[in-house]
Amino acid sequence: MSRNPILTDKAFGETSARTGASPAQEWDAAQRGAASGAAANTAWNQPTPTAPAPTADGPFAPTSGKVMTLGGVAAATLFIFAFLLVGGAWGWAQVTEGTPQLMTDGSTVTPVSFDSPGLMIVCLLGGLGFALLTSFKPKLARFTSIPYALLQGAVVGMISHYYNAQFEGIVIQAVLATFGVFLAMLVLYGLRILRATPRFTKGVIAATFGIVIMYALGWVMSLIFSGFEPFWQSSSLLGIGISVVIVIVAALNLILDFDFIERGSQNGLPAYMDWYAAFGLIVTLVWLYLEMLRLLAKLRQ
Repeated sequence: MSRNPILTDKAFGETSARTGASPAQEWDAAQRGAASGAAANTAWNQPTPTAPAPTADGPFAPTSGKVMTLGGVAAATLFIFAFLLVGGAWGWAQVTEGTPQLMTDGSTVTPVSFDSPGLMIVCLLGGLGFALLTSFKPKLARFTSIPYALLQGAVVGMISHYYNAQFEGIVIQAVLATFGVFLAMLVLYGLRILRATPRFTKGVIAATFGIVIMYALGWVMSLIFSGFEPFWQSSSLLGIGISVVIVIVAALNLILDFDFIERGSQNGLPAYMDWYAAFGLIVTLVWLYLEMLRLLAKLRQ
């Protein structure tokens, strides 16, 4: 079954690691060898060196002898993350801060303006397009993950600068919190305290799609009704509680990512799945960071 909405799991049904011959296969080989005389000893005493070749059809069909590895996923993740940082730095520069203004209650507010208001929408839609393309065409991950990282990084950079202008230092806090959650989930998964069991997987995926539907409905309502603000975006106790739940769901998606990476390397998926798994991990980390940023902003308010 699939372990992550981004990381599909058909690979484990269509592509498997090379294994030794079964006892039945060895017996059959011995019987065929006996019919030809001296070849019987060779067929009986030596195991068949390789299993039948994996199927050549399906979205995860191998194209070479190289297979997915943990080191390959780690290298691809760092490579994509570097481009995410480049896009983030460029996006940060597209936001301009004005002169801080003193309010009547004694607080200060820094006006923020986007140099090109439609630029974030273009980058957001472009990143979404590359994400969908990568999800349906895993073989293209090594090519599509880079433009995705640049575009999504630009969006993250703009949003981060906006929040940092309102709450100084909040970006550093969100980065540290995201990194801490990532390490905590990695340790919990490594110690097998949290495991991607079927029930766990179904629950996390259901919660993730529920959040997506909630955000989509809020966006549609804001288009229909002017000035509409979803209750989960408020700084009330309810809004903060919902943000905490969303952060937890985003963090649990990391467990699904780790499980996909581990099982993919064990089952010998083709090498291009390194990029596909890394792409899925980056998507989860970006989502976790943005939700962490939103939660910290509510707490600061």
